[in-house]
Amino acid sequence: MKPLASVIVLACNKAAYTARCLDGLTKTSWRPLEVIVVDNGSTDETPELLATFEAGAAAAGVTFRHRRNETNVGAITGRNQALEMAAGEFIAFMDNDVVVRTRAWVDLLADAIERAGRGGIAGPKLIYPFAPHLIQCAGAAVSPRGRVFFRGRGEPREAAEFNRPAEVQCLISACWLMRRAVYDELGPLEEAYNPIQFEDIDYCYAARERGWQVLYEPAAESYHFENVTSSGTRAINSPYQIVRNGLLFQRRWGHVFRAENGPPDEDWSWADVPTVSLDSIGELEVE
Repeated sequence: MKPLASVIVLACNKAAYTARCLDGLTKTSWRPLEVIVVDNGSTDETPELLATFEAGAAAAGVTFRHRRNETNVGAITGRNQALEMAAGEFIAFMDNDVVVRTRAWVDLLADAIERAGRGGIAGPKLIYPFAPHLIQCAGAAVSPRGRVFFRGRGEPREAAEFNRPAEVQCLISACWLMRRAVYDELGPLEEAYNPIQFEDIDYCYAARERGWQVLYEPAAESYHFENVTSSGTRAINSPYQIVRNGLLFQRRWGHVFRAENGPPDEDWSWADVPTVSLDSIGELEVE
C-alpha cells in the first residue's frame, strides 16, 4: 500500500481558480490522498466552495480538511499552518492557480525522490494552460549574483533540454512534492519572507545544505496560470517583495550560490509570455 500524500493549497479569494485546482486534485491517481486548504481571509465565495467540495472529495476517495483565517496572515504563515496539519509521508505544495495535467504526478515525483540517493524535493514541468502550452518553469536556477532563472521559460513544451530529469539548484513551490523527513528536519518555511516571495528558494537551499537533493521531473506536468495566487491581493506590493526578499535570500545564501556553477548573470532573461484569464480557457487535457 502506498503511504499517505498530503497536498497543501492556499487560497485568498480567486474562488474560480481554486475550484479548478481542487477538481484537478480529485483526478490525481495517488491514494491515499489528503487535501488541506487554508483559506487566508477570503471575502468571495471561497468558504462556500470549500464547504461544497468536501462531499465531492469524499466521493473521489480524497480526505479533505480546511482551515480559515479571518484575515490574510501571509502565504508563508498559511502554509506553515497547513504543514502542522499534514499527516502524509509525502507533502506537496500546490498554488490555487495550478491544475493537474498528469494524473500520476504524485507517483512520478515520489518515484524521482525514491530513485535518487538523497531525494528530498521534486517538482514537475509547469506549462501554460493555453496553446501551444509553452514551458513556464522547468525547475529553477540561481546565478552567481543571486538572480533566479526559471529554466525553460517560454520554450516549447517538447524542448529536449527540459525533457530530461535533472538535479537542480531550486524549485518554485507553485507545485512540488517533498519527503516528510525534509520537513521534520528543516521545520517550517522561513516567515521572514512573509507574505510572499523567495521562501521556496530559501527552503530548497536549506534542504540542500542538509544533504537533500532537489529534483526536476518532466514526466509530471501541471498547468500554471502564473501570478494569480497573489495578484490583486491588497497590502501585497509584489515588486517590493521581490526586491526585499531577494536581498534577504542573498544575505542568507550568497556564500553558497556564489560558489555554485549557476547560469551566468549576463544570460538572465525573462520571456514575455502573455497571461490569459480563466474565462478564456476551456477544458484542459488531463492524462
